[in-house]
Amino acid sequence: MKTSIKTDPQTDQKIESLIAQMTLDEKIGQMTQVRHFDDITLEDVKNKFIGSVIHTQGPLPGNDAVEWQAKFSEFQKQALSTRLGIPLLFGVDAVHGQNTYEGATIFPHNIGLGASRNADLVEQAAAITAVESKATGFNWVFSPCVAIPFNEKWGRVYEAFSESTEVTTSLTTASVQGHQNQDDSARVMATAKHFIGDGATDFGIEVGNSTLNHEEVVNYLLPPYQAAIQSGVASVMASFNTLNGISMHAHKAMISDVLKGRLNFDGIVVSDWKAYSRFGGNAIINAGIDMVMAVDGDLTMFQEGVRNGVISGEIAIERIDDAVRRILKQKFRFGLFDNPFPNAELIHRIGIREHRDVARQAVRESLVLLKNENNALPLKRDATIVVVGEFGDNSGLQSGGWTVNWQGTTENYQGATTILEGMKRLSSGEVSYDPDGTATIDHADVAVIVVGETPYAEFFGDIGGEMNKYQLTLTEKHQQYIKAYSEKGIKTVVILISGRPLVVTDQLNQCDAFVAAWLRSTFW
Repeated sequence: MKTSIKTDPQTDQKIESLIAQMTLDEKIGQMTQVRHFDDITLEDVKNKFIGSVIHTQGPLPGNDAVEWQAKFSEFQKQALSTRLGIPLLFGVDAVHGQNTYEGATIFPHNIGLGASRNADLVEQAAAITAVESKATGFNWVFSPCVAIPFNEKWGRVYEAFSESTEVTTSLTTASVQGHQNQDDSARVMATAKHFIGDGATDFGIEVGNSTLNHEEVVNYLLPPYQAAIQSGVASVMASFNTLNGISMHAHKAMISDVLKGRLNFDGIVVSDWKAYSRFGGNAIINAGIDMVMAVDGDLTMFQEGVRNGVISGEIAIERIDDAVRRILKQKFRFGLFDNPFPNAELIHRIGIREHRDVARQAVRESLVLLKNENNALPLKRDATIVVVGEFGDNSGLQSGGWTVNWQGTTENYQGATTILEGMKRLSSGEVSYDPDGTATIDHADVAVIVVGETPYAEFFGDIGGEMNKYQLTLTEKHQQYIKAYSEKGIKTVVILISGRPLVVTDQLNQCDAFVAAWLRSTFW
């Protein structure tokens, strides 16, 4: 078992000196993570001793990376103006590239990277994500997701690398190393999430219950976390689900005894969204949560609740000190005390050709060829091609959730190339477009039919719930695209855009070639 990542004795002394000087309110402040545009004012950063700020769905920090950096610098100046001058952590859900910034390099979602089985490529993608996240003002990303999905009805299947524990473990190591193993100017804190059982809930329900015994948890779900810890991962995020009826955020046996005790994790255990009000208040602190997303109205409730809990003896001050120690350790480890502000020199690296070339290669290696008959593939450059379906010329539809917006986008976004555009660039023959599958194009040599799932994230993608959009099959409209062109006698190639495996037996029989493309990147 790996020993904890050591800070030097001088740094340890600095950490203990800070803790000794801190008031209870300052300690609770370090444990507080807020949203920059909704939860606080600039003055609140100083007055409430905030430890971390996150950016997620909502108003943007600015119009470009210069303004994003400037916005976060304003917050950092407030933190540094406090009595002890402890810098802020800035977190972001950069789960397939810096996907909250339009124009950044977007990579295939983890399900596609998992299909590549290429750990070196995953490490490159993570390193690029780190650079572009740092360039937009962040020093902490909530990635990688190391879930093991047990049920395709779960709306987050695409955030996971694989159903294979072995593959997930290998790619987890690569991702953590890519995010963190760079020089201080380009590296960010990585986060292994969501601990534990998020993908193994009964019936694939987000925020559901996972009925697994201890051996199943240890054998199937824990190895990626062990690998992340052995790679020095800075943080682990607790999961929304319950494990055998116990909320994971309040599961002391798993968080304190297993994660921090048995696995010797000495980084930050961070909560997920609104965990304090959702999952038991002070119980989550006693279970081992170190930093809390006190968002959407939870800020005052959290800070006052923890303060009162310490005063009443419900929470031991040693538990508070342990949380603060873990947070300060990572702030020192990642150089925030020496270099707290964003690096303007990184801005020019956002979305550069070198990064996009890696994204293109990731798409190539993520594609899964399910069928290829009658010499349908590879396409001839001089072939007459018709691209069919609304997905064929829409980068938003092709990229899935967590792209520009939390739920993704159904429109083209900056810096992305659609399948139709890519074919037009590479082809020397005629390339036409039939967006709704109704055009009478009988002279084409081949029809490239692009079908799949519209973007979704989290519970909005669960199948069978109130927000359900799909079954595990293609829509009738998309099935008709394939049927119509196959019946014309035109050679038919189907590209499936999806965040999970779908039942496509009939469609496989109707076409000449079939490619499972998962959720793609900025480039094909």
